[in-house]
Amino acid sequence: MAASRVSEVKAEGVLRGACAALAAASALLVALSTQTETVLLVRKKATVKDVQALWVLAMAAAAAAGYHVLQLLKCLYLGRRFAVSPCRYSRALAWTCLLLDKACAYTTFATTAAAAQACMIALEGEHAVQWTKLCNVYTRFCEQIAGSLALGMLAAAGTAVASAVSARNVFRHYYAEH
Repeated sequence: MAASRVSEVKAEGVLRGACAALAAASALLVALSTQTETVLLVRKKATVKDVQALWVLAMAAAAAAGYHVLQLLKCLYLGRRFAVSPCRYSRALAWTCLLLDKACAYTTFATTAAAAQACMIALEGEHAVQWTKLCNVYTRFCEQIAGSLALGMLAAAGTAVASAVSARNVFRHYYAEH
């Protein structure tokens, strides 16, 4: 029984580490993407600050990465100390983990979806308001942002799985009573 608990803690730690790496990679890829092109004899530079949704994505992904690192450290510390999943040790801690995981998953998904929507306008343009396509000019920048969006969605999916693990830990407290 103790060996299975240790493997659960290790699996949760690996999941948290993967989520942290994906979110950090997404944040760094968005934040560091730039491209300079000459358009009609004028040099223009595309950066993350040109599209506010991308800036919000970079900040949200960085916060999610930090959150997962803290959860990973908590897993490592409490997992060694108690040889059980940290959120299984206390009912209040289990509920806190669940609520924070849900908030992180929803925030990561929402900001990534909003940035994807803004990027679709850059990719396709919007003729009704006379917004032109930008990705045919800033191709490399758009490709880097697309990669970041994919990493962001993977981080959101991983966070949703971590949230399911947290929900399992919450319900174990109530199942153990009966």
